[in-house]
Amino acid sequence: MSILKPLLIPVVACILVLILAATGYVVVPACDPNDHGWGCGDDTTLTKGWIALATNVDTSAAGDLHIDLTILNETAEWSAMQAVPAKPAVLKAGDGQTTNCDTVFVSTGGHYLAPGFQMKGYTAGTQAEPETQLIYVECKGAKAVPGSKLSMDVSYVTGQYNYYDKTATEASTKLEVDLDKVATDLKYPIVTPVEGLIQKLGDKITGLNEVTLTLADAKRTDTGLEFQWQAFNPSEYPSALHVGPPPVLGEDGILYGFYQDPGSVSAPLTSPGKTTEWTTTVDVPKDVKGFYIMVSVETGTRLFDSYVIDISDK
Repeated sequence: MSILKPLLIPVVACILVLILAATGYVVVPACDPNDHGWGCGDDTTLTKGWIALATNVDTSAAGDLHIDLTILNETAEWSAMQAVPAKPAVLKAGDGQTTNCDTVFVSTGGHYLAPGFQMKGYTAGTQAEPETQLIYVECKGAKAVPGSKLSMDVSYVTGQYNYYDKTATEASTKLEVDLDKVATDLKYPIVTPVEGLIQKLGDKITGLNEVTLTLADAKRTDTGLEFQWQAFNPSEYPSALHVGPPPVLGEDGILYGFYQDPGSVSAPLTSPGKTTEWTTTVDVPKDVKGFYIMVSVETGTRLFDSYVIDISDK
């Protein structure tokens, strides 16, 4: 009896909750309809991790099924994600028939994306000739009939970026997309605000050897944005601080800025008690606003933490 008695308490409690709910004494909170288009009360909004949602389903010029996607980081950490290379996505029709989809562009473009942020494209190509790559999948000769679902295998890393062990936190999962639910009213780039995540112009970010990084200025140019950075070294010894050339993500959902490994870029050397200044640039369309910077800062030897800086007024 001494064993059964503790077990009966949660069982009785559950029964009481069910009775009270049935009689109207327990009120279930209504789903918030202002959820940036990710649905209300279904599995999509409850899933944690990386999430993909179809924003357009049509036929390409070649006659293939074309599916535009938006990806959302709900891992609760900074994370970079990509579809498993050379592995097709799979389209499963309502009748159970499957089709391999060999054209798969699903990635953050190498960049770490802040938690709660979503995107629909990134900068690809080369550093000399960058190009915008939208996130999508194409299935040759296929059609999306009612009940169709798309699935794809992806890998992702979370937390700090480790230059010496890039896959230290790597995990794999499968993204599934219901093609009957096409979102046409998504808002970018923030879906789930995270308290304390976003920095502002002039805030100090503490890096390796207590060197502080500050975004001193951000301004528009003829081709995009220019950022002025300052690194102050409070120590008695010279110190170098690696800072990855930061991309920006704005209201159009495109992560602008060709990816460069932050551990491979040159690190300005700052003398004791001195401040070093430098600039970085990123090409963005003139008509796009609401940008946030995603910057990687060395906080340990070739270990990088990421920060969001709000420049949405630029």
